Amino acid sequence: MPQELPVIRIAPNAPTFDLPVLVGLEKGFFNEAGIDVRYSARYEDKEKTLTEREVLSRLKESHFECGSADTFTLCEWGGIDRIERGSRGGRIGALRAAITAQAILSFDETLQEPSDLSGVPVGINDYTGSHYTTLLMLEGAVGRDKIVTQHIGAPPVRMEILRKGSPVRAVTLMEPFISLALKEGAHILALTFYRGADVFSPDVTAEQGFRYLQAVNRAVDLINSDFGRYAHHIVEATNGRLAPEELTQNFIRYGHAQLYDPERFTRTHAWMESWGLSRGRSDRAATVAR
Repeated sequence: MPQELPVIRIAPNAPTFDLPVLVGLEKGFFNEAGIDVRYSARYEDKEKTLTEREVLSRLKESHFECGSADTFTLCEWGGIDRIERGSRGGRIGALRAAITAQAILSFDETLQEPSDLSGVPVGINDYTGSHYTTLLMLEGAVGRDKIVTQHIGAPPVRMEILRKGSPVRAVTLMEPFISLALKEGAHILALTFYRGADVFSPDVTAEQGFRYLQAVNRAVDLINSDFGRYAHHIVEATNGRLAPEELTQNFIRYGHAQLYDPERFTRTHAWMESWGLSRGRSDRAATVAR
């Protein structure tokens, strides 16, 4: 009898971030690495909870907390935050393969550079990459006391608000919505790239985590050899407003997942504490996989 493979269930994130997982599943890389990787829910289910203010009520986090998922990906700051907020425990197993941009965009011609955003609300989704990167992009330009963020919700919602210009005139977006906004005439005021985190539960062994990342890295190599072949996964979120060939790698790229450097954790955690965005309960030895 063939031996059953250990199962790792992943809570879905946007295809922008999950593309290496999707490709790895399509090509059978996880099974070849000796693990059975499955999604804990459909992408359609995830969209229903993206605007929740209470982050542990969002699908990724709730599935992880209750044990329905063994891993999920999110921004680095969010990874620290969720481990602190949650009760299940976990560790950041790696910096994820997706290296993405977050950009502050506007259609308003009176907003042209970061300094123009002093005291101007910027639409974000609280405690996600759009939130943390907005603070990073603006704190050196306008000063912390002049940064104003407003929780709007998920990227498609922020895109619609951007079009309307109300209740905010600028929002922070990732791909494929950066490309879509530019196509429709918006302009970029500020932009930064960042890596996210792969959070593993205590049930995922070090060996299983290593095999998971091996398969992800194989998928990364395949994506980088022909990005256009897989772009349709990412643009699907635009509901036909952006064609796969209109998505470039200017604002997203993929690299091998990297181990999380403890010194980087220390810097990131200190920055979060300085903003009051950490409860101060993260222990480096417990949070960073060794």
